[in-house]
Amino acid sequence: MIGRLVAVFVSISLFLTAAWAADKKPNVLLIAVDDLNNDLGTYGHGLVKSPHIDRLARRGVQFERAYCQYPVCNPSRASLMTGLYPDQTGVRDNAVHFRDNIPGVVTLPQMFRRNGYVAARVGKIYHYGVPLQIGTDGLDDAASWDEVVNPKGRDVADEPLIETVAPHRSFGGTLSWLAADGEDDEQTDAIGAAACIRLLEEHKERPFFIAMGFYRPHTPFVAPRKYFEMYPLPLIGLPREPPDDLVDVPPAAWVDRPYQLYMSERTQKEVRQAYYASITFMDAQVGRILDALDRLGLSGNTIIVFFSDHGYHMGEHKLWQKTTLFENSARVPLIVAAPQFEKTAGLGAKGITELVDVYPTLADLCGLEPPKHLAGHSLRAQLENPAAAGKAAALTTYDSVDRVHRDSPLRPPTVGYSIRTERWRYTEWGGGQHGVELYDHENDRREYTNLGLAPGYQDVVQRMKDLLATAVERAGRRPEL
Repeated sequence: MIGRLVAVFVSISLFLTAAWAADKKPNVLLIAVDDLNNDLGTYGHGLVKSPHIDRLARRGVQFERAYCQYPVCNPSRASLMTGLYPDQTGVRDNAVHFRDNIPGVVTLPQMFRRNGYVAARVGKIYHYGVPLQIGTDGLDDAASWDEVVNPKGRDVADEPLIETVAPHRSFGGTLSWLAADGEDDEQTDAIGAAACIRLLEEHKERPFFIAMGFYRPHTPFVAPRKYFEMYPLPLIGLPREPPDDLVDVPPAAWVDRPYQLYMSERTQKEVRQAYYASITFMDAQVGRILDALDRLGLSGNTIIVFFSDHGYHMGEHKLWQKTTLFENSARVPLIVAAPQFEKTAGLGAKGITELVDVYPTLADLCGLEPPKHLAGHSLRAQLENPAAAGKAAALTTYDSVDRVHRDSPLRPPTVGYSIRTERWRYTEWGGGQHGVELYDHENDRREYTNLGLAPGYQDVVQRMKDLLATAVERAGRRPEL
């Protein structure tokens, strides 16, 4: 009799637990990474060690062709967090706060707050100048959060020890690095991960939207020395590119900081070593957070979105860092792990995706009514079936002259717009007056040959020109706030 009662009690408990879980709103963990390109194990890089991001990709869907809307931190983040294109936010540099232009916009975390979620931020979600603003609010948005944490570690105190290719410049805008003494938990990103775990522990009983913003691998590339030792210099290669790669590139499309143009091969390898070390250090902190989700029993009801704000050059096209409309700068890693799509976990979606799609996707997956102003589209179809078609094109824009690059004499002041379709990348500078670019990704995925003026491709150019015009017109529509 007692055994039967116990069995009945267990059955009732399991039923009630399942019913509670079905009614419980899904949590959201947004993981933003600063200046990370697709140099990750899960994206096929043969050297970079990223076991925890790889683990996350096995839990979710990895988007193979995801693109930022502007290859600079502030415009890209403002776009994703408002669900609008840069032409709509008016944010096209690192100095403007989006609320100066669209004060009434409902941000992604605001939407969750309005629906009973606790919203918390750790580290860099909106823009921060790195490293000078680490530990401050930067260009944060107070209306977005119930709680904020601004971690600050010994990497800031160790700045006098940092090596750089340009001692007269700010570390945040130059290739700079440090194989640091000490342990992980002394670094800003590790302190941030610990704060994120604390927030998970404190809010595990109610729906949460927690945004964790890592600073690495943004320059200066700082990580404990053990991560540098994972990448011996003899193992690090450099891009092997055609000597005439840049002959057909419009001057508006190509620029680098003059003090980065003549680095020795050893220095270039040291830069790559430091970038990879910073990635692996950041990856270790992601692993700590994933472990905490499992330990707290939250993994089964938490949607995780992992992304970088833009791509990054590591010597490709003789370029370093970001701020171009080449694939290296526009393409980003994007992983969405949602428990309701268990059957597609570990698969890759090849359809075209944009970061502006993150906001409507999370609204859709959490069953929330999104604001009317959103410019992107939910990625539910690709999460349900990664083979599903994506967008016709992704749009990325960049102003060829800004406060960072005025010391370059090579680039005329103009605005560039670029679209990426499944096969083509097409770019116009100044409406085509300062040059056009067409790259065939079916045969030239590294974008070495510009076909924009080549005989036999003018029909393709016209189709891409029309598609770009439509995309630019749509991205410039006044948002309905």
